[in-house]
Amino acid sequence: MKVGQSKLTAEGQTSVPPEVRKRLKLATGSVLEWNAEGDQVNVRSAGNSIFEDIHRVLFEKKPRPRDLTQLKEGIREHMRARHARA
Repeated sequence: MKVGQSKLTAEGQTSVPPEVRKRLKLATGSVLEWNAEGDQVNVRSAGNSIFEDIHRVLFEKKPRPRDLTQLKEGIREHMRARHARA
């Protein structure tokens, strides 16, 4: 489905059409990610990942809700284990 089109300048720059900016919720400073698949290139916003998206990719399950005390204790335990002297 065609969403918009733009021209390439002599310097290799292009403008993102308004329809695409709106659809991807882009603003000034947004980072775009370009992925090549065969003879096509897909563009996506690289800055719209949320914590749950990242966690799902790494661990393949939804994170368990935790309160601030539990999070701080988890960080504390991780730092102790990481920096423990042998």
